[in-house]
Amino acid sequence: MSQLDFDYVGRRDIPNNPIVREVDKARQRELWRSAAVGVFLVFVLLFSAWQHFELLQLGYRIEQMQQDRAREMEINRHLRLEVETLQAPDRVERIATEQLDMVTPGSDEAIVLERVAPAAAPDASLVAAR
Repeated sequence: MSQLDFDYVGRRDIPNNPIVREVDKARQRELWRSAAVGVFLVFVLLFSAWQHFELLQLGYRIEQMQQDRAREMEINRHLRLEVETLQAPDRVERIATEQLDMVTPGSDEAIVLERVAPAAAPDASLVAAR
């Protein structure tokens, strides 16, 4: 029996500890470059998605504000109509005579006040100077 007959029984481990694998600088640079490009593309994609969603949110806000404005304009129109109705001279006179027991003055009792227009300012030559 020779050594070849017992080869299948036990293989000897060959120690590879002294062998050190060198780092390939070119491959390492290529790996970092690929990682940087990947990070940049992810950043661009996230930035683009953020802008898109921000644009959608602003569109929704604009639509909501337009609806709010239309509703407020309708309320404003109703309030102006109500003010005009409440300030109507016939209504004021009816409330004064019926509820407040006021009487309509006769033509000899009524005094009409006329608004006096202010006089024009004097010329600059007439103003006294110190």
